[in-house]
Amino acid sequence: MIASATQHALSSDHVRDQLVARTVDCNGKRYHADGQYVLYWMQTTHRLDDNWALRAAIRTADRINRPLIIHQGLDPTYPYASARHHTFILQGARDTARDAIARGLFYQFVLRRARDDDRRVLDRLASRAYLVFTDLFPTAGVHERTMRFAQRASCRVLAIDSVCTVPSGTFERAEYAARTIRPKIAALLANAIEPVDDVPPQCGVSDAVRAMVHELTQSAVLPIATMTNDDITREVSRCAIDHDVRAVPDVAGGSVAAQSQLARFLQHTLSEYATRRNEASDPFGTSNLSAYLHYGQISSAQIVRDVLAARVSTDSETAFVNQVTTWRELSFNWCLRTPHFDTIEALPAWIQRTMAEHVNDPREWHYDRDTLERGDTHDVLWNAAQRQLVSSGLVHNYPRMLWGKTVLLWTSTYHEALSNLLYLNDKYALDGRDANSVGGIMWCLGLWDRPWGNKPIWGGIRPMVTSRAKMKFDVAAYIAQN
Repeated sequence: MIASATQHALSSDHVRDQLVARTVDCNGKRYHADGQYVLYWMQTTHRLDDNWALRAAIRTADRINRPLIIHQGLDPTYPYASARHHTFILQGARDTARDAIARGLFYQFVLRRARDDDRRVLDRLASRAYLVFTDLFPTAGVHERTMRFAQRASCRVLAIDSVCTVPSGTFERAEYAARTIRPKIAALLANAIEPVDDVPPQCGVSDAVRAMVHELTQSAVLPIATMTNDDITREVSRCAIDHDVRAVPDVAGGSVAAQSQLARFLQHTLSEYATRRNEASDPFGTSNLSAYLHYGQISSAQIVRDVLAARVSTDSETAFVNQVTTWRELSFNWCLRTPHFDTIEALPAWIQRTMAEHVNDPREWHYDRDTLERGDTHDVLWNAAQRQLVSSGLVHNYPRMLWGKTVLLWTSTYHEALSNLLYLNDKYALDGRDANSVGGIMWCLGLWDRPWGNKPIWGGIRPMVTSRAKMKFDVAAYIAQN
């Protein structure tokens, strides 16, 4: 059994050491000595607990005796912006706003509905800040957006990792495989998940600072804390985004829903996770937490702490912790440490060689992107997985591997296959545009694996075929459900 964390909260020195390993300086600029507050630009960690960027911001605000401003924004320019993603984000922002009120924190949410709306709210806020903290996140265009902002900002900008359980800075290069990162994570896990006693900032936000921030943000602030689900639906309908990708009606976003889902998993599923997780027809066989993890509405550290505290089956505990730490953080490590991480060219040399040898192998079936998107192929299991993705924003883990690998057989080139997989996943999946989903798709092309023989089309890539899926789960039941 994996060792559980001790019950005492981390000391200040331990918090400092964790922050050092989680922090990236984005521009090397000086602090703005005349800045009137510390600014936390919340991008991807949509919560106030177990939030290392917020911890860093509070420590700095206390050190210089200035208030803390938390700013979150949403605009229609992120990749695959849609009603599905917007709704999930806004529901999460409502929970964050209410939590901030309860904690006495100054939090504001700014919604930019159209591309030509005011684009410089963040820049104006940063111009009055001593220092800007934000979230470290290598995918979904967040890194590029952060770096563009950091170059414009007149003060230092620091990005903090709140994604990984073990700080990402611990691993300075891309790890070779799960077997290389797993023991390293295991050795550091108990310390990494110890709880921290979070305290509010010592310096409150004065009326003068509130008035200043209101002037800088003008009328863009959304009264998100008081909005109903119908209010959120109306706001989403006013945004210049893809409204054909609709919100998932039975899946609510936010930290409250995330905590409820974790509680259900711990009570009803965890003890049998090792045996139930591959049964794709069982809607409750997995944690169903991936969307909440992607949007930072729950922390992986809390999940691991609670799983270990449950003291259930050793096999189930080990299997689940391996998924939420080893594989998830291996993916984050890959995206953070690998240039052009989502391209064929980033894959190891043996994969590129085997693809070059087999790119001209005849394909029995060819499907364009539109056909794939409709789930209109000859393979009923693949179609079911695609329909599940489109309708619910998720695909069960095992069909998802089949879904990814099968596309290699149906497209003229491996580049086209990868492009189609990223498009379908990122457009529809609630956990799309995440390092974990990038890692999963790249694994379908051989990443972190070894050569498996030399077969047509596959070459040395590990093959998976839908005809053998019935050995793993109830295929007929899964197809009937989707």
